[in-house]
Amino acid sequence: QVQLVESGGGLVQAGGSLRLSCTASARTFSQSAMGWFRQAPGKDREFVAAVTRTGGRTLYNDSVKGRFTISRNNAKNTLSLEMNSLKPEDTAVYYCAARQGYSDLYYSTKYDYDYWGQGTQVTVSS
Repeated sequence: QVQLVESGGGLVQAGGSLRLSCTASARTFSQSAMGWFRQAPGKDREFVAAVTRTGGRTLYNDSVKGRFTISRNNAKNTLSLEMNSLKPEDTAVYYCAARQGYSDLYYSTKYDYDYWGQGTQVTVSS
C-alpha cells in the first residue's frame, strides 16, 4: 500500500508560479512510476506529467510543455511539479499518482496508476 499526500497548492495570479509536492509513505517509491493529473470542475481527470521510477525520462501534456517540470527525489520519497507561467485554464485539483513495478517506463492514462493522493487545489486568477 502506498499513501500519497500532496501539498503546495494555492491561489496565484496568471503568469505566476507554484511548486507542488507529493510525499509517499512507502519505501517502494523508488520502484514506482509517478504522475501528476488534474481535474477541473465538470471535466474528466487529465494527464499533466509523468516520470519513470528512476527519474531518467519524463512526459508532458502538450498544454503544459515548457511551463511545468516534473521531478522526483527517491532518497526522500518525494515527487514535485514546478509550475511556471500559470494560466487561468490551469485551475484544477492536482493529484499525484503511483504505479508500482520494475519497468522503467512512464504512463499517461489514469487507468495505469494504482494509488492516488487526495489532491491539492490550484487556482489561477486572471
